[in-house]
Amino acid sequence: MRPLCIALRRPGNGIPLQPNKFYRYYTRGPSSTPPTHGNTTRYAALVGVASAAAGFWWMTTTRRDQVPQLDNPLATHLAIQPGPSEASVSRMLSQGAYSFPVKGVPGVNRYDGAQVASNSPCEDRFTHGKFPSPRGDGSQWMAWAVFDGHAGWQTADLLEKQLLPFVRYNLNQSKAAMDDESAAVEAVQRAVTQGFLSLDNSIMKTALDISQSAEPLQDKVRRLTPGHAGSCALLSIYDPVLSVLHVACTGDSRAVLGQKRPDGTWEAIALSVDQTGTNPEEVARLSREHPGEKNIVKDGRVLGIMVSRAFGDGRWKWPLELQEDLKRRFYGPPPLTPKYDIRTPPYLTAEPVMTATKIEPGKPAFLITATDGLWDNLSNQQAVELVGKWLELKESDKGGTNPVSTRAQFDFSQFRTVVSRTFVEERTTIQDNNAAVHLVRNSLGGNHHELVAARLAFDSPFSRRVRDDITVQIVFFANNQDAA
Repeated sequence: MRPLCIALRRPGNGIPLQPNKFYRYYTRGPSSTPPTHGNTTRYAALVGVASAAAGFWWMTTTRRDQVPQLDNPLATHLAIQPGPSEASVSRMLSQGAYSFPVKGVPGVNRYDGAQVASNSPCEDRFTHGKFPSPRGDGSQWMAWAVFDGHAGWQTADLLEKQLLPFVRYNLNQSKAAMDDESAAVEAVQRAVTQGFLSLDNSIMKTALDISQSAEPLQDKVRRLTPGHAGSCALLSIYDPVLSVLHVACTGDSRAVLGQKRPDGTWEAIALSVDQTGTNPEEVARLSREHPGEKNIVKDGRVLGIMVSRAFGDGRWKWPLELQEDLKRRFYGPPPLTPKYDIRTPPYLTAEPVMTATKIEPGKPAFLITATDGLWDNLSNQQAVELVGKWLELKESDKGGTNPVSTRAQFDFSQFRTVVSRTFVEERTTIQDNNAAVHLVRNSLGGNHHELVAARLAFDSPFSRRVRDDITVQIVFFANNQDAA
């Protein structure tokens, strides 16, 4: 044991420890009585025995071997789950769907909603419900909203939680301006617009505040994401006292009103216009706001992005210096330069374009609000006629219709030659109790089960080639009591 003890040194002075001194220094302290050489030998032996016993105990008391056995046989056919059946398609379309009869809000009978994801996680969000009238008269107003996120779900998620509170705060400040109908309409539109802009300004300003704060890095990164990502917003507010429906649109989600004509047909009335690089009014606005800058809009895109109005999207709003700082310090997305000529941001705005529509009492009508995933496959008129047919069939109490047509074997190469990618009337089916689910099903292929199922068989990220996230809300006004 002596050679081992000689190799040890007292801390701090580099002097080798003698066996008896080693024992005294590390076990009894400097004032202990020096042990004999034999005692030292016996101590060292005990240490060795204890160490060996501890190792033996660890090896013999560990849990039973639970390592997985890799003994699966070689498969001649890979056991991959087949695509969705007809019952599975209905479950996928109805998952998360909702329907609410409405009591206590004159003029609104019921509303339905549905959402089918393509991205994982879904980048769409939505909200709906009652809230106290800003007039303070004890009545209830109603709101419905859909949010179409892009470059992530974070901005849409924030809007779901905060846009209506921001709008309601500004509505409550406008109480004094709601004495008569015309003043009330203008007051609501000002308040909603201010609510939109205030929330987006808060998102944008947060980046500068965070970059200068002493918060932990992980908190900064998380709080910056709503500014890096982006989202459209479509908010509908119903004032039952005046029977006025206010629609505020930022981006390319769309609101359409269906009204029944005297001859029984349905008229589609657009309550919003898509704000994209293909909208001539938006192109002209951008040219006025950024004179002398060419190619802001090219191939229907605004410096590479489809929409001309949105929340978040800091690369189109923040100064380049701030973007470079956020990229360097927090791994934010790179600025649009040098691919795009960024001179005078912001190029996008969250300011909504608003409409106010009188809902005529006693006249059958409904509102469709949806993200662009629905409108990629349906026109305004097609959507209104589909809901009209659904409503008339439910009122007649005849049950659903699902004509089955015989078709040759189908694949996606036929999208542009044989089978239309978008809706055609021949594929109409009415089999769902929820009007929003009904609209989603028909937008994806209707009674062509193989087409609908094949679109739903794709998982993210490949699903984006055949469908987008789809979020739909349908509100029934007036005499549609049977729909409830």
